[in-house]
Amino acid sequence: MNVSQVHDVDRTEDKPFSQWFHLPWQERSAFVHEMVREISIQNSPLEMANAYIARMRVIWPSHQRVSLSRRGLDYPYFRITNVLDLDPWKQRDQLPLLKGGFLADLIYGEQAIIDQNLHIADDDPAKTYLHGMKSIVALPLFDQGKALNMVVLARTDQGFSETYLPEHLWLSNLFGRAMANLVLKEELREAYDRVDNELKVVADIQRSLLPTELPKIAGLDIAAYYQTAKNAGGDYYDFFELPDGKLGILIADVSGHGTPAAVVMAVTHSIAHTHNGDPDPPSKLLNFINHHLSARYTNGTGTFVTAFYGIYDPATRELRFANAGHNPPRLKRGTGGPNGIVEGAANLPLGIDPDEVYIDDVQTLTPGDILVLYTDGITEARGIDNELFGTDRLDEVINQSEHSSQELIDETLIRVERFSLHQPPNDDRTMLVIQVS
Repeated sequence: MNVSQVHDVDRTEDKPFSQWFHLPWQERSAFVHEMVREISIQNSPLEMANAYIARMRVIWPSHQRVSLSRRGLDYPYFRITNVLDLDPWKQRDQLPLLKGGFLADLIYGEQAIIDQNLHIADDDPAKTYLHGMKSIVALPLFDQGKALNMVVLARTDQGFSETYLPEHLWLSNLFGRAMANLVLKEELREAYDRVDNELKVVADIQRSLLPTELPKIAGLDIAAYYQTAKNAGGDYYDFFELPDGKLGILIADVSGHGTPAAVVMAVTHSIAHTHNGDPDPPSKLLNFINHHLSARYTNGTGTFVTAFYGIYDPATRELRFANAGHNPPRLKRGTGGPNGIVEGAANLPLGIDPDEVYIDDVQTLTPGDILVLYTDGITEARGIDNELFGTDRLDEVINQSEHSSQELIDETLIRVERFSLHQPPNDDRTMLVIQVS
């Protein structure tokens, strides 16, 4: 059965909707099947409405159709929403705004009615839209218990039957709910796009806080990797070129993920770069950051920052460091000695206790040593059965490495990706590798 066949049959009778029920069920089923399929593939409310209206004109034809809305309005105001070349969902303010009269009484009355003896006064706003019509059917469309929209079908004859009014009201409101879901979907998509664009700006700003280039220090091969789990994240690393050729090396990890962590990361960066006192020993910087974080930003929020800060002296190859609850760096000895970790100087993370006093320790490095600093997004990558990548696997990669700092990072990332089955990271991943020559 095609549309023109049903249209011709309906036009021959005074009760077109009844003719629909007299058609064989196979034809009605095929028609409805195609209608719901066509509606389901629409991506915009306007396209969906046009597809539905075209089909319903076949089932219950009319000579005029007026769509009304009182959404966001109070009696007696309403809008005409089916205006040529206007999208009522995107151009609402351009739709005709009318006041009072027959149509206002209909939509605020919230009743489904059929009027077979239509009479519109000449000064009624509805006259423009229902001129020459003799009968109407009004179908309220409910949203949260109120008829915020209404469809008015009109004919130049008395062609509507009360017999099928309940079914038509039912069908119209089912479509109305489908339309509301599509509108909500589109609004959510637009809102998501706006938020996503804003988060990309946040991510760009955050990345601009990281070093634009790695420091060039005689006797050191330095490589760095930084990846956020989302657009923005809470990992942070930095380098500080200090007097006498010394190098400050900082890595930090804000608790939590996403934009909130990124904000604290930016605050931590700002505080670190406002410290203008004696840069040595490293505990001074951590004490400074902790004092300002605890006093102004993290007090009572439950947010904290783990951090490791070391100052490397190329003249002595000593790394003096302080640790605020961060993962101890891994250390591979180039002399063939026992590998291990740079432990000691252990304190609470930053931002928890404003009275915490950070301490220092020292680690002497030798030519060939490899120092690996990382955040737990590396070691807490999850594989099969939720197993963690862990420090043992990280140490295995480090101990097997005979390559440059960048190649060691590349190999670690390959191993982490394979282990996690190439799933997106669930935490930010940062890694610094420093080889001593």
